[in-house]
Amino acid sequence: MAIEKTLLLIKPDAYRRRLTGLVIDRLEHSGFEMVGAKLVCVSEELARKHYEALKDQPFFENLIKYIRGEFHNVPNNKILALVYKGEDAISGIRKLVGKTNPEEADPETIRGSFGRITTAGQFENVIHASGNREDAEREVRLWFNDDEIIG
Repeated sequence: MAIEKTLLLIKPDAYRRRLTGLVIDRLEHSGFEMVGAKLVCVSEELARKHYEALKDQPFFENLIKYIRGEFHNVPNNKILALVYKGEDAISGIRKLVGKTNPEEADPETIRGSFGRITTAGQFENVIHASGNREDAEREVRLWFNDDEIIG
């Protein structure tokens, strides 16, 4: 078992639906420690860097619009970025978050509880969590400076 840091992004659909506090409550009760938090205005450049591994997918442009709040009219394209830390935090947080598709997510998970699919077929899955150690390291560095993480 290893102490790991992982990135979480509370997405625009959660912000618009006022689910931020409920999501943080679930995270806080997970046993992992919050070591970084900030509101971020998501630029086009940051969104593209974050999702660069998916750039060849047909849904890539919608991902960019989604994370920037364009589907939900979120002022200033803002989202809440978080870093959590703990023993096996990456897999533990992923388990708490649930499957990407809200309809396939366990109802006890964050996505199972709060996620939905729009009539246009857009996943509104409330939260992003790093998928593996490599992604977590890259994503934490992309979204946070070292001095913004405490612990």
